[in-house]
This record gives sequence, structure tokens and C-alpha cells, in this order.
Amino acid sequence: MQQGKTAAVLEDLIKINNDRIEGYEKAMKQAEDEDLKMLFGRMLEESRQYTEELNRLPGSQSDDGEKDTTMAGKIYRTWMDVKVSFGGADRHSILASCEFGEDAAQKSYRQALEQDLPEDVRTVVARQQAALKASHDKIRHLRDIEAVNK
Repeated sequence: MQQGKTAAVLEDLIKINNDRIEGYEKAMKQAEDEDLKMLFGRMLEESRQYTEELNRLPGSQSDDGEKDTTMAGKIYRTWMDVKVSFGGADRHSILASCEFGEDAAQKSYRQALEQDLPEDVRTVVARQQAALKASHDKIRHLRDIEAVNK
């Protein structure tokens, strides 16, 4: 893969992690339950670590680290705002919003892994994708529990 294409893939992954950071900051503010605040805090830190790691990879173009977020992420955060304005700040709604964001992250990582990446970059991206999948599954599981308890 050309270095420019690798840089574009890394930039997209950095942006989706920035989206996650903003999304979980918002979710932490909306959540009333301490267990969710702690979970969201861990996921927020996870994305901060991934962003730093991606910025250090060969091919990353960002000296100071990419700070932008994706359009999909902006839509995600707007969608969370709309749900809350209609009284959807309950535990299930917050978890459903977070799962929506986790789905976007999974899609981004799947698309990145479909590219012809250098092996060292592919290894990092695959490891991050697997960890993010575990986070996604945890959010989905908690959301499903809340759906049953409604």
C-alpha cells in the first residue's frame, strides 16, 4: 500500500477514536449510575491510548496528533443529543447510543483491515479492533439487560 493510503487509513482510525472519546465524555455526563460512568471512563481512556499508538505508527502524517472527528461521529453525537432532549437519558437509551457509536468504530476498523496495510500497521489495527469488539459486546450486553428490565 502506498504510504499516502496508509496515512489516510490511520487518519480515519484516529478520527473514529476521537469520536469515541467525545461520545463517552458526553455519555459520562448523562449517566447517573457510577458503574456506567466508570465503564465509559475506561472506554474513553482506551481510545486515547489507541489514538496515541496510531499517531506513532510509520505512515501517520500527524506530528501533533489528529484532532478531527468524522462526520459519522458528529452525526452520532447529534443523535445522542436528540435522544436526550426527548427524555431518552435513561440507562437503556444511553447504552443504545453508545452501541451505535461502537458499531461505527467496528465498521471503520473492518474497512481499515480490508486495505493492503504494512504488516506492522495491520498488527496494531487488528489488536485494537479486537479490543474494541470486546468493548462493543460489553455495551451491547448491558443494553440487552436493560431492555429486558424495562
